[in-house]
Amino acid sequence: MRRQIKHGQSHASLLQDVSASSVPSSRSRLNAIVVPAARPAPGLQEVISLSASLSVPLVILCSREAQIDLVAKQVADTSDARALVIEVAEDYVLPDGAAQASAESAQAACAGRSSDLSVKRNIGLLLGRLRGWDKILFIDDDIRGFLPADIERLAGCLDRHAVASMVSRHFPDNSVVCHARRLAGLRQDVFVGGSVLGVDLQQPELSFFPDIYNEDWFFFARQAAARDLPKIGEVQQMEYLPFADPQRAEDEEFGDLLAEGLYARFEATPDREFEDQLALAARASYWQRFTEIRLKMIGEIQGRLSHAQYGTGVDHQTIEHAQESLRRAESQASRISADLCVDFLGRWKEDNVRWREILKSSTTGLSERDALTALGLTRWISCGHDIKSTSAGSGSSKPYQDLASAADDILTRDN
Repeated sequence: MRRQIKHGQSHASLLQDVSASSVPSSRSRLNAIVVPAARPAPGLQEVISLSASLSVPLVILCSREAQIDLVAKQVADTSDARALVIEVAEDYVLPDGAAQASAESAQAACAGRSSDLSVKRNIGLLLGRLRGWDKILFIDDDIRGFLPADIERLAGCLDRHAVASMVSRHFPDNSVVCHARRLAGLRQDVFVGGSVLGVDLQQPELSFFPDIYNEDWFFFARQAAARDLPKIGEVQQMEYLPFADPQRAEDEEFGDLLAEGLYARFEATPDREFEDQLALAARASYWQRFTEIRLKMIGEIQGRLSHAQYGTGVDHQTIEHAQESLRRAESQASRISADLCVDFLGRWKEDNVRWREILKSSTTGLSERDALTALGLTRWISCGHDIKSTSAGSGSSKPYQDLASAADDILTRDN
């Protein structure tokens, strides 16, 4: 059965909503909560407290404003918390050239987008496999409003599903274009995402996070296509101004166009296997058509916003910023060729094959230090509850009794 291709306002049909369902107790616990962190240490307190209450250790991957010494102190100051706090250098590259082909294909179309979120999540996947873990939970550093019971139910879902996720409906986890749809009075749903995402690391067809906007949609694309993507409850994302910088819409456009087009294909051909759906999507004619559909949708939003600015009580400045963001998205979409979309999907497919080979050949059951060495991560601090002495990494086995001296040493040593 084939349905008409459209730019949907919701992809809820691809989900299994088990928010109100009874989920059996998990057969095994989460091995770790992995946090890609770029914000200052105090903003991590809620997830640190959550991990302590669940007795699940943290892996905090730090860059930008997240300084490992201050993050480690935040953990050490929280009763019953424990964490491995790792610095991810700006120029860090995954070992063995994993996931590079699709990144090269996307680079020219991402308008200079700069984000290390994908690489941090991929580090979490590789670290878990090297350590021999079964289940991990990704939580972004801007997520709040956790319910421990939902986290435990999510862990239970991973006994039967490769991934399980939650929805951030307040503040909505949407792209700039989707926020503009909502501002224009059009219906706009929120899909699950990587901001709270449980993963069964023992799945043989585990994917990776490509370096592109909507990287999470590509990670669980196989599960979405099979309608095997559980949604468990809701969380809150920290608010931000989606239209404050029009460049944001331009940076997102390639990933948004690709992900929306791919998921539109999944919805139009629900009876097809994943590989067949990818083959149908990997055609220039498909992307020519879908780009036209997306541009028409953006034009509709622009028209509605033009009328909205004459209404009563409308924030004119917000509308003006939204319109400029839409103009940037429209311009970027117009520059993205159908052949580039096909090229990205082909390289993404090749990267997935290479990624699974890397996971399959990886040594498992490594120690913390050996796993980090294998990943080329040399600056880290292990700290918190049940750790007799705070230990710092970079090739030294010296134990540290004092967290401050450990942090000072690790940040000044030439590695």
